[in-house]
Parts: sequence; structure tokens; C-alpha cells
Amino acid sequence: MTALRTMGLVLVAALLLGLYSSVFVVDERQKALVMRFGQVNQIVESPGLYYKLPFADEVVYIEDRIFLWNSDNKAVQVSDKQRYLVDTVTVARIMSAQKFRETVGADLTRARARIETRLDAALRQTYGKRTFDAALSKDRDVMMREIRDQVRAEALSLGIDIVDVRIRRTDLMNEVLEATYERMKSERLAEAKDLRGKGEAQNIQMKALADRKAVELVSEAGRQSEIIRGEGDAERNRIFAEAFTKDPEFFAFYRSMQAYSKSLATDGTTLVLKPNSDFFKYFGLHKDSEAVPVSPTP
Repeated sequence: MTALRTMGLVLVAALLLGLYSSVFVVDERQKALVMRFGQVNQIVESPGLYYKLPFADEVVYIEDRIFLWNSDNKAVQVSDKQRYLVDTVTVARIMSAQKFRETVGADLTRARARIETRLDAALRQTYGKRTFDAALSKDRDVMMREIRDQVRAEALSLGIDIVDVRIRRTDLMNEVLEATYERMKSERLAEAKDLRGKGEAQNIQMKALADRKAVELVSEAGRQSEIIRGEGDAERNRIFAEAFTKDPEFFAFYRSMQAYSKSLATDGTTLVLKPNSDFFKYFGLHKDSEAVPVSPTP
């Protein structure tokens, strides 16, 4: 009884193992190749649950999604003999799972190596027909299409379709970059020197014009001031003359007061005059004696 139970368990286990080995699942991100004794027996391109012969068939899964390959620092030479570094992105997808298996053994690394070789040749050929400026202009789109078409022919033989090739960067190589930088630096220094010379010449010209204008303005102002001063003096003399004729005594008193103010304006002023001098006429100091010093009151 125990032997029969053990045999039954073994049979059930064998059946479960055979059932497990006879089914496989393909999701939407994959394709599958069912290999029987090393040959492709079935190609599965739709997701779902599938059956195969257990232990006889082998399932090889193939990537069905679009993938990107970054290729950096590809050296190219343009028509003016300058060398540049180019970075590209290759957008690809496996179109024929069987051909992909037969040519590169379903190995993406081997496939990429072969496509990279063709990409290098396509970049050199495309850039070699143009100048560097073309890679920065509207010709850039045309160049990318040319590169894609050249690489696509090689990729299709591997069962891979090149969806697109995009140029991410085109830059000078280090040694060319240094030479270009020095040339641009020299050009900018020469341009700066020329601009500085023009600025100095304009500065001198503007200063000369300003100095001449200043001299003219000062001269005109001096002339106008002399005219106004002369007119003022004439008016003053006229007013004095008119005042003198109206009241000579008051005019004499006014002039004496002005003389006192100017003569005694400074502290410590000493006047040596006769007491009966006309200078003291309005002080009432007319005496017949020797002159005595008079010290003004501060």
C-alpha cells in the first residue's frame, strides 16, 4: 500500500513537472522563439500563454521594446579638415526575431558592436561632405536622416530596424578646441583694441569740442558781465549824481558814513589825523591841537 502511494505521488509529480515544462508565458514586452534541437520551431510575437514539448523545446525570449544606444565621442573630420567629436543616440527595435537569432545569436551586445562600426563609417562619410557650420544649421536634420539610412541597411541584415539616429552634440576635439580658442581670443583682442582706439579718438574729439565750447561760453559770459557791469556803474553814477543835486549835504553825510565804515571795519585800526580834519566833520572834533591817535570802538 505504501509503495503504491509513493508511486502515485511520483507520477503526480512527474505530471506536474511535465505540465510546468510544457507551458511558457510571453508578455507584451517580448517576443519568443521556440527552439527544438537548435532549430527555430515556432515564433511567438503576441503576448499570452503558450505550449511546447517539455524537455525537447527551449524558449528564447527576444526584447520587443524600442531601445536606445548612446554612442559618445565619435571622431569625425569635416570638409575643412577640422576634427570634431560627435555624440549620437540610436533608436532601434528588433523586427525579425529569427534573423536576430541566426545572425548574432540573439545577443544585443554583438548586434550593437556591428551597428556601431557602420555608424562610425556613416558619421565620417556624412560629416566629410560638409563644413562644421552645417551641423549647426538646418542641414542637421538632413545629416541625421542620411546617417540613419546608411546604418539601417546594416541593421536590417541583423533583424533590427533603426528607427532614428539623433545627433546630441558636435564639439571640437581638445587640441582643435585650444587652437580655436586662441584664434578667437586674438580676434577679440584685435577687435577690442580697434574699438578702444576709436573710443580714444572720439574722446579726444569730444573733449576738444567741449573745451572750445567752454572757452566760447566763458568769453561770452565775460563780455556780457562787462556790459552789465558798465551799465550798472553808469546807472549808479546817474543815481548818485541825481541824489547829489537834490541834497548835497545829505550826499556828503552819506559818503562820510561809508568812509567811516570802510576805514574802521577792522579791529585795531589806528588813524593819525588832525582833530580839525574834514574826516571828523560829522563828529564835531574841530580843535586847534596836534593830531592824536584815534582808536575806533569795535
